[in-house]
Amino acid sequence: MTNIVEAFTDPQLLGQSFGEDTREAWRAVLSGAFALPMDDDRLALFKRLSGDREPPQRQARELWAIAGRRSDKTHTAAGIAVYLATIGAELDGTLARLTAGERGVVQLLAVDRQQAKVALGYVRGLFADSPVMSSLVEKENTEGVLLRNGVSIEVATNSHRAVRGRTLLAAILDECAFFKDEATATPDVEVYRALVPSLATTGGMLIGISSPYARRGLLYSKWRKHYGKPGDVLVVQGGTLDFNPTLDPRVIAEAEQDDPEAAKAEWHGQFRADVEGFVTREVVEAATRPTPLELPYNKRVTYTAFVDPAGGGADEFTAAIGHREGERVVVDVLRARKGTPAEIVAEYADLLKSYRITRAISDRYAGSWPADEFSRHGITVEQAAKPKSDLYRDMLASMNSARVELPPDDRLMTQLISLERRTARGGRDSIDHAPGGHDDRANAVAGLVAANSRAPGERMRALCTW
Repeated sequence: MTNIVEAFTDPQLLGQSFGEDTREAWRAVLSGAFALPMDDDRLALFKRLSGDREPPQRQARELWAIAGRRSDKTHTAAGIAVYLATIGAELDGTLARLTAGERGVVQLLAVDRQQAKVALGYVRGLFADSPVMSSLVEKENTEGVLLRNGVSIEVATNSHRAVRGRTLLAAILDECAFFKDEATATPDVEVYRALVPSLATTGGMLIGISSPYARRGLLYSKWRKHYGKPGDVLVVQGGTLDFNPTLDPRVIAEAEQDDPEAAKAEWHGQFRADVEGFVTREVVEAATRPTPLELPYNKRVTYTAFVDPAGGGADEFTAAIGHREGERVVVDVLRARKGTPAEIVAEYADLLKSYRITRAISDRYAGSWPADEFSRHGITVEQAAKPKSDLYRDMLASMNSARVELPPDDRLMTQLISLERRTARGGRDSIDHAPGGHDDRANAVAGLVAANSRAPGERMRALCTW
């Protein structure tokens, strides 16, 4: 029976796409992961990529491949999915274990919808290019490919909900270091936890292929625990030129001049040392009240407000209302909405007035539009004197001193925990959301907390109330 490396080189199977000699690094990785024989040169390459460990004696239970950009990661992930759903499923006896009418699934999870479309395009192309593989296709749809052997390849975005209720023969996580989900700060871990039980019943393989990012998360934990160490979890790591020697080295050299730390991760396959978490889950949870989500107006309290107008797209237009209780800052209300900005301003203006607020402050990057629009409803809005990073720093000091009470808003918690501290080449830190993430709710709360943490006589003039 044909093994995966043979399938990747056979023109009748997957060799039309994967037959080039420049893919030797991927052949070495797959030979190690599937416990295939290797000649001396391939074994030496495998050891260099795997931290000088010996190849597994049996097919690896998990494979984690860390590679630089332009390493053909998504294409390779699609090729592995096609193999495992066809030849691999027959070779390891998986098909015989499926009950009558049961459909096995090889699941390929991507970062977002656009990347899922790219991955699905690769899967379809691999079947179309193979005279043998194409005859196995029963039907194609927007989510994947159904095969005549009772197996489906499903391509979806990363979600722990999407992986439940299926008989998984294998799972492949494409660019898992960049998984994101507004509902959780650890989407990669949540997906992994959901996959493991589904794969345990079939003995299916779990594969993660990704460029590295910060020194945290699922990919980093797998690397730290298993790289260079024996066992049935195989971790390999290499730069772009290891996996794609055809790339012009000048592209990498220019990237290194522009941003050495970013180039270290993007092109050399190394985890970034300049990106760290900003606040821990424990600190955020300790600051969060159990209930209620919103505190009602109290006439004995003086309230302040901070608004973060949406920047368009997936951003939320956010408003936060709070007050001081001694040394503590209480966030009474947090609202976040998408929609027509003018309508949201009218709604938030009524909300502010219900808490006797006629003056608020906004994100300094919002421009003059929010102030002009709020003024039509009798609310004066001025921009924050500090940039967002400084607001976050001020808030962190209060949170670490247990002087903040947050509402039990799940997205707020996710955004706060997902914030990143980045160190620029000049040594200056900045705090912001991760690539592809959002921090609208966190920003509104940070502005509110930072302003209210000041002594009463030092508060920003724009935060005065009736």
